[in-house]
Amino acid sequence: MDDIERLTRELSAIPSHADETAAGDLIERWLREETESEVERDAAGNVIARRGSGSGPRLALVGHHDVVPPDEVQVEDGEYVIEERDGRLYGRGTADMKGSVAAAMCAFRDSDPACELVFASFVGEETGGEGARYAIENGFSPEYAVVGEGSTNYSGENVTDVVIAHKGRRGGRIVARGRAEHASRPEAGENAIYRACDAIGLVRGMEAPTVSVFGHDLSGSVAVTGIDGGTAMNVIPERCEVTVDERTVPGEYLPLEDVERFEGVEWEGESDLPPMRCSDEGFADAVLDAAAGSQEAAPKLVTKPHATDAGRLARAGTACVVCGAAEPGEAHTEGESVSVDVLERCYRIYRNVSESEYFIS
Repeated sequence: MDDIERLTRELSAIPSHADETAAGDLIERWLREETESEVERDAAGNVIARRGSGSGPRLALVGHHDVVPPDEVQVEDGEYVIEERDGRLYGRGTADMKGSVAAAMCAFRDSDPACELVFASFVGEETGGEGARYAIENGFSPEYAVVGEGSTNYSGENVTDVVIAHKGRRGGRIVARGRAEHASRPEAGENAIYRACDAIGLVRGMEAPTVSVFGHDLSGSVAVTGIDGGTAMNVIPERCEVTVDERTVPGEYLPLEDVERFEGVEWEGESDLPPMRCSDEGFADAVLDAAAGSQEAAPKLVTKPHATDAGRLARAGTACVVCGAAEPGEAHTEGESVSVDVLERCYRIYRNVSESEYFIS
């Protein structure tokens, strides 16, 4: 088990918020030295390795080795500061998600897989998912995947659960256009802010959908998060922009384009991080059994509010769950940390899943 902590330390100490190359180098080198597998570094920088039987289904252990920019207290002399205190490793990327990547690497090495086993660590998850998109567009299509994003302490304390669905995120802008005029003659112009307000009223009245996944409900949401319009106090505004954040659920999108029913108003979509819903209940139960056999607590099937690369994989046809060491409130913080015990637990989960009889034809 010391390998997991040591590998987490080494991987987390490498800066990878602006350039993931060095972190990918470490992962590739370790896999080539420590495993008997086919290791590939694709043109995007993703590291993918395969081992086990080529027949039957493929199971992928999936993570990413990029991180968000560190807080200034997390950097010293150009390197990330990694510290251990009270059984936890502190530092940028320890929770999101190099710790789970290290646990998956060790499980990939040590397991006796019941199927073809794939390890994949993607680049660019934090900046639009370009690594996952590239891999999928170039044939990455495992039948099953365990994505190692956070699922710890969702149903209770000291338990690593199994996420069967998570929200996506769609962002965009309402653009309202009018006609400028001196504010002393408002009737002579067309007020873009008023038109934007009509559109905002429509969005505010939309009822976000709820879906059920294996008996667990997941609800979406929509919110106006910004407004920008007008050039001067005495000028009727000719343009107004409104930003909108929609948290989507599998199979459901709000009709935000309906704002175009108002004169001079357009909807411009800017980003779409897809939601995830596990498409195979038997697979979800197999991962839950693996999680239950790896810890004293009783894990549950749960849902997650945050988008991950599992959404892109699920959209491409892979049956996905999310299971990893990060806890709510740890990712992207100046005090980011991960429990060493939970990393070891995740190693056991990933190994148990890889060896599950579920994959034996």
